[in-house]
Amino acid sequence: MKNVKKLVFFLLSTAITGCVTGDKIIEEVDSTASLQHHAHLPGEDHIFACPMHFEVTGKEGESCSKCGMQLEHNDNAGKQSNDSFYMEFSTSPGIIEAGKEAALYFNPKIKGREKELVPLEIHHEKKIHLIIVSEDLSYFDHIHPEYKANGDYEIKVLAKGKPYTDKKGQNETKFETAGNYILFADFKPSIGNNTVDKIFLKVNGNALSPKKFDKEKLSGTSGDYTVSLIPDGVKLVTGALMNIDVLLKSNGKIIDASALENYLGAKAHMVMISTNEKNYLHIHPNIVNGRFKLNTTFEKAGTYRGWLQFKADDTLHTIDFVMMVNEADSEK
Repeated sequence: MKNVKKLVFFLLSTAITGCVTGDKIIEEVDSTASLQHHAHLPGEDHIFACPMHFEVTGKEGESCSKCGMQLEHNDNAGKQSNDSFYMEFSTSPGIIEAGKEAALYFNPKIKGREKELVPLEIHHEKKIHLIIVSEDLSYFDHIHPEYKANGDYEIKVLAKGKPYTDKKGQNETKFETAGNYILFADFKPSIGNNTVDKIFLKVNGNALSPKKFDKEKLSGTSGDYTVSLIPDGVKLVTGALMNIDVLLKSNGKIIDASALENYLGAKAHMVMISTNEKNYLHIHPNIVNGRFKLNTTFEKAGTYRGWLQFKADDTLHTIDFVMMVNEADSEK
């Protein structure tokens, strides 16, 4: 009987820890395995929370009161502070030069317990969604660091003019223009809630004059596709759930959004960033009667940049917007 217990313990230990190199455990933990120690007892209710506002909880099938996204299974919601987690960041070389090759490294950590490994769950097909924008929000990139054997997640920075090797959109980027950049590392630890860490990066070289976005832009085109944002109530305001109709056309004809190819586990992804505070919001539009619907609440007035991404004809399309948000009691 003792031998059986030892065998069971050995098998469980092997399944959880993966391989060991020296005195450091190296693994990329599967999301299902990482949640086994959070299993509920019979009769115990599961928690469903918004993937972006984890403080908003409810029942399966309900939507977030702040952004309208469907609540997802998250038994960690409300149990651990989101501020406990951060992304350790480093570069090689230490100083990044515009137009030159480099590498970016990310390693999830817990504040005060930096030696512990932090396994990440797969969320929308990736463990880390990395949004890169220039400080003036004229540049945008959405990529995904690749897990390495030493425990880091890596992004390759390609030299100017060098072609992308993975159809542009996985673990490669370029910094062809010097200046200040902001990196939003969006990840979900298996023992915590969804976390977005804001990282600042300076790229050396001759920087261009920053662009200003002072005119609203609610439509855009990529290839044969045109997208228009149509807010309910004509204008966007703070403090209330905004319902935005997204009109999608191909060659001038309205098309069914549900016919699009899946991209990262959804039909589309929308990123919004405020030009002043650089606050970040990542939304997955719902589809109602063949049309995308965006639902979100703006806490502060001001100018917001938005980027809608979807896949069609085996091509990733990115369309950018400029949204002017007014105070709720403003007559403008």
